[in-house]
Amino acid sequence: MTRQFWAAALLCVCFSFHHAAHSNTLSNLHYGPDKAQVLDVYLPNTAQAKRPVVFMVHGGAWRIGDKTNHNVVKTKVRRWVAQGWVFISANYRLLPAADPYTQAGDVAKALEYAQAHSAEWNADARKFILMGHSSGAHLVSLLATDKSLSANLQLSPILGSVWLDTAALDVNLIMQQAHPRFYDKAFGTSPDYWQKVSALGHLNKDVKPIALICSTQRDDSCPQAQSLAAKAEQLGISATLIPADLSHHQINATLGDNNAYTHQVEAFMRGLDPSLGAYLKPAK
Repeated sequence: MTRQFWAAALLCVCFSFHHAAHSNTLSNLHYGPDKAQVLDVYLPNTAQAKRPVVFMVHGGAWRIGDKTNHNVVKTKVRRWVAQGWVFISANYRLLPAADPYTQAGDVAKALEYAQAHSAEWNADARKFILMGHSSGAHLVSLLATDKSLSANLQLSPILGSVWLDTAALDVNLIMQQAHPRFYDKAFGTSPDYWQKVSALGHLNKDVKPIALICSTQRDDSCPQAQSLAAKAEQLGISATLIPADLSHHQINATLGDNNAYTHQVEAFMRGLDPSLGAYLKPAK
């Protein structure tokens, strides 16, 4: 698992998506004072108002990665912005400058900024879907489940969230078993902190619908997703489990291609709000 993860992580940081191909891109908007606290906004060519938003958080083991990475942005922008969505990709402070819970706080602040400025981009603050890949999905899982992260922020409710292949939903369990070393660098040795950064422990009845995409080619992602989906069902939370016979890398890179996997994710998105159907192609 470790070798596969790091191969995917290295691929993620090798290629950046060039904004020049999309003239309607607002780059490096600061949502905080740190140089890492910036986001990019990809805008459709038309000026229709009240557009829905995909708010994307990159992965990279909590210590590498960037909002412009090819696999984070290209296929998603190509598909969804062309259909009228606003697509936002956010950076955040990384290890060792910021621990994962602090990183989740950065993502929360980025979301607050994006919603506050959404009208400027002809977007609707009430029609945000959170999305993240790998460690970015872990951060999204915390923001979606832990009320304390948004307690002091002015946030509108999200429609739902899409978690792309995170194996860190029950960090408490991970750290008590044999695990890759990079988890030690991210989560340390404190059981209290492990619990703090576990979405499983933060689930509550107010959590918005979740799509959990997991790679069947890994040995840890789907079991974690299944455990969270089972607890969500007990609490009456809508949790859609989407196992995919794709690598960790492919789950990110091929979302937006015209394939069955993209159609499954879009079926989840379409079900979040009746208006979203106008911004999604019918599955063929």
